[in-house]
Amino acid sequence: MIKHGIGGARTRVGLDFEGRVNLLLVFAKTPGYSVDGDLILHTGKVVAQSIGKNKLYRFLEEREVDYKTVLSKKLLPDEALYVPSQKKVFIIEIKFQAVAGSVDEKLQTCDFKKRQYQKLFKPLGIETEFIYILSDWFQKPEYKDTLDFIKAVGCHYYFQSLPLDFLGLPKPQT
Repeated sequence: MIKHGIGGARTRVGLDFEGRVNLLLVFAKTPGYSVDGDLILHTGKVVAQSIGKNKLYRFLEEREVDYKTVLSKKLLPDEALYVPSQKKVFIIEIKFQAVAGSVDEKLQTCDFKKRQYQKLFKPLGIETEFIYILSDWFQKPEYKDTLDFIKAVGCHYYFQSLPLDFLGLPKPQT
């Protein structure tokens, strides 16, 4: 369920995050979904692939893309999800916080990071989306400008959940 979700398509069906949770574990707990290695299946059919952290660079190498010829520095997303039917990679940064700190400024880097990921996947003709999954801490009024900026630069955010329809994935079975 989305709790106060904004930043993209709105739905009541999504992946629930509780703190810093591995994306594959979230899918494994979602009715109708299963996980086989890095592959995510819905009713037995592969619908996505987890390519977070260093898996992203293995994914690129398998497709003969050398990130060093595209970027000057390696980026390691918390999570990344390739959805072949959408020909799209969703870069997912999970920011759960209970006190003020350095995450405040990190949220303002999404525009730069999204552009870097776009450059990285351009040779493959794969689109990118940049998404934050945020804790309720970031619903405080002092984050309004930051959240407005995230949306203004074409990035997205959700609170504690990620809607499956935004990813172009099937709804869970009930």
